[in-house]
Amino acid sequence: MKIENQAMMFAFLSRAAIVAKAEEGRAAIQAGMKRYGRERGARMAARARANGDPVELWTNQAYGEWKTDYPGQMDFGTLRLEPTYRTYIASCAWCDSWKKYDILEYGREYCVNVDAAVFEGFNCGSECTAVSKAMSWGGKRCDFDWGVAMSEEDYAKISAKKEELAGSALRDFDYHTAHIYYTICDELRKAFPEDAEEIIEKAVEDYAELYGREDLARIAEFKNEKF
Repeated sequence: MKIENQAMMFAFLSRAAIVAKAEEGRAAIQAGMKRYGRERGARMAARARANGDPVELWTNQAYGEWKTDYPGQMDFGTLRLEPTYRTYIASCAWCDSWKKYDILEYGREYCVNVDAAVFEGFNCGSECTAVSKAMSWGGKRCDFDWGVAMSEEDYAKISAKKEELAGSALRDFDYHTAHIYYTICDELRKAFPEDAEEIIEKAVEDYAELYGREDLARIAEFKNEKF
């Protein structure tokens, strides 16, 4: 699977929950996204520690779990190192996917908390703050402030560490799509014990209509995964 698959699985779950439960559905989706982000960040930190690396801003940037599907798919980079580290995203595969299928209204819920939640889960002593309106919410570019400075030395370590890791920190989008699916579904079941299965089934049918059912079998392989 690709970035689009994860983006659309989330968007279908988001739409089904919000259409069925309005603001309560939106709150459940956001609870799921915060949990998803924190779990991802915690995995990254655990992997850094297991490799004998410190849990710091530079390792957060080095131990990211995803990569683009192909070169040039996205435009992102660094704005400055001091007085606080700032980065940007100027084109986004997630946002492009939601626009492609006219579901941006629901897909953009992904963008509300995910980056801050991942950094919170990584827990290296500062916060990731969005300092511009997200593109999915009408902004021209997504800018992030990471709360502390990045030294030139540490910045150089990011590329070196990624080269050393040789992709071992990455998880494919079968994994990331399954993580979104199971985490969001669990939060929906907690919030709406009587109605969650109907909401989830609607999202699954929408996904299957677009991509077929082969992907659902891949997702089922992660049913017992401890994300």
